[in-house]
Amino acid sequence: MAHVELFHIAKRYENGFEAVSEVTLFIERGEFIVLVGPSGCGKTTTLRMIAGLESISSGELRMAGKRVNEVPPRERDVAMVFQSYALYPHMTVRENMAFGLQLRKVPEPEIRKRVDAAAQSLGLTELLDRRPKEMSGGQRQRVAMGRAIVRQAGIFLFDEPLSNLDAKLRGQMRIEVSRLHRAQGATSIYVTHDQVEAMTLADRIVLMKQGRVQQIGAPLDLYDRPVNLFVATFLGSPPMNILSAERVGEQLVGEGFRLAARAGLQTPGASVRLGVRPEHLVVETKRPEGELPVGWLPAVVDVVEPLGAETHLICRVGTQSVTARADGAVFVRPGESLALRVAPEHVHVFDPETEVRCG
Repeated sequence: MAHVELFHIAKRYENGFEAVSEVTLFIERGEFIVLVGPSGCGKTTTLRMIAGLESISSGELRMAGKRVNEVPPRERDVAMVFQSYALYPHMTVRENMAFGLQLRKVPEPEIRKRVDAAAQSLGLTELLDRRPKEMSGGQRQRVAMGRAIVRQAGIFLFDEPLSNLDAKLRGQMRIEVSRLHRAQGATSIYVTHDQVEAMTLADRIVLMKQGRVQQIGAPLDLYDRPVNLFVATFLGSPPMNILSAERVGEQLVGEGFRLAARAGLQTPGASVRLGVRPEHLVVETKRPEGELPVGWLPAVVDVVEPLGAETHLICRVGTQSVTARADGAVFVRPGESLALRVAPEHVHVFDPETEVRCG
């Protein structure tokens, strides 16, 4: 295992475009780090710089305390799993997994030992004599991971390895990746645009936007205390609701509603943006008469999305749209009026100009 250190890493191209800007990150030995963000945010470029497949324009990259900026990929202690399986179609599973070791002149008995052990851990033992065309997508991806395992590297790099699989297989393979990490104990750096993969796999998430790191932390830290509006709305499904409001004394006043400002809240001005996650909106189908109490929002149902165990209600609060996550047994129809209730501790407040979280 090795720790990885990125100090002000940047990637600039000849046309002046900066794909990655000033990324600083310390990855502990054995840690599982997930780089996540929308397409084009620089996460894969960052991973490729760690692998040595992309040159570093500025900054320093260290592995196990040693500078590796100019070290070629094959001399770095890394194994990489790509989005495409990249298997040789004319080779069997065993031959695909052994090929890299043969190029490195590893003795044949050691190759057999490593391939058999990796196949056992990934449930591939009975498939060792098959060729890629005779296997499913999930089996092929396990072979690609097995090829990385036999390297016995200290650092595993995953570049969106599950994006070509269907939803059910992605769920199964997430479990395989998690088991692999625990069994190998290696440092793992995983790139994805899928927030579910990020939340379920990561020890820490690195959320990126336009080449810059927005927030680093444990999954629930980012979910419960996002530093800005981008982080708040990127993580979570359905995404966090965002409402416009004004700070009036100790209340946050919007279209037809008043919410209590949490104790000690500091805002730079009167105008604020409020964030409330769908699961924190309590649905009150029997709306009280007259003016609603503080903490209640008047709503009209636009769309009902029954999902079995839960139901998503897309509602209008004044002219603003919000989504509430209700119990699956709730019965409402589009056009009905109801009320949504939220506690002060579940209201996130952001500066509308900078989009930064207010303390």
